[in-house]
Amino acid sequence: MAVDDSRAVLPLGACPVPQSRYEHILLGHGSGGQLTAELIGKLFVPGFGGDVLGALEDAATLSLSSGNGVHGPRLAFTTDSFVVRPLFFPGGDIGRLAVHGTVNDLAVAGARPLFLSSAFILEEGLPLDDLRRIVASMRAACAEAGVTLVTGDTKVVDRGKGDGVFITTSGVGLVPEGRSLSIHSARPGDRILVSGTLGDHGIAVMSVREGLEFETVLESDTAPLNGLARTILETCSETRCMRDPTRGGLSSAVNELASASGVGVELEETAIPLRAEVRAACEMLGLDPLYVANEGKLIAVVPPEHADRVLGAMRSHPLGRDSALIGDVVAEHPGMVILRSRVGGRRVVTLLAGEQLPRIC
Repeated sequence: MAVDDSRAVLPLGACPVPQSRYEHILLGHGSGGQLTAELIGKLFVPGFGGDVLGALEDAATLSLSSGNGVHGPRLAFTTDSFVVRPLFFPGGDIGRLAVHGTVNDLAVAGARPLFLSSAFILEEGLPLDDLRRIVASMRAACAEAGVTLVTGDTKVVDRGKGDGVFITTSGVGLVPEGRSLSIHSARPGDRILVSGTLGDHGIAVMSVREGLEFETVLESDTAPLNGLARTILETCSETRCMRDPTRGGLSSAVNELASASGVGVELEETAIPLRAEVRAACEMLGLDPLYVANEGKLIAVVPPEHADRVLGAMRSHPLGRDSALIGDVVAEHPGMVILRSRVGGRRVVTLLAGEQLPRIC
């Protein structure tokens, strides 16, 4: 979720009025970019209120009280919906994606994921064999991540109203005592690391949809990140924050970071890892890989004195072999992300203005 500092303060019981130049929902409102930020910051946050929601972290961190003033365990809680098309793609499917997406939101919040719920909206006419395949995939993904799906719900909608199946998953995890990660915690001088090549998921889905063929098979990067996140935090307990750059890609993640922490971000284009197939597909389709979704990557913001050690630890993990140090947090141009290009120039990296790749997560 992106942060918007222009949120209105409303009297109790007042109905928020969307402050937008649009009167209807567009596909771009689900892109993870500027329109998503506007919808969240100007409608949902003032509409529901509350400091926890307003913090706009990947997962809400909640303290449980024993009732006598003594605080109990801290829990992380998150929810997400998945509407990918096609339902099955190289490297994964909507079920695997649903489990990993929720596990990863808990993991980058510093939590140990424990339990999931899942709600299925099924379209009349969906083949039962497809649903069995999705359920089996979800079960395998839960086992891989070490979580248990404990409750759920099912609804069926008319033929033509549901695009096969939509899945909503929620997750609960335990936050260790003393751990506090936040997108508001970045400081000038911090280093920004990414756990591997960007854009793999979005381009893998697009390759199926558009019939693109590559010399090698390009697969989605969807994967559970709780093990990698644990490795980072065991290496550097002072890690400021982590994010998984899903909708809106790396651009949204670092723009949210810059806005929330009131800092500037400078990225080095030559340091950002990209597969040759992803780069070629983006050039062919006129896409910017910085805006393409990922489902098995994270960014970590760490103090400069720990950056090399954390990078080494990330590269030692199977999901972090292609990790790279891609940029810095700076005091200049707060709230803005600057990319130092491979030809020596500099450009501003803004939030995605519309919908670049629809229905990929």
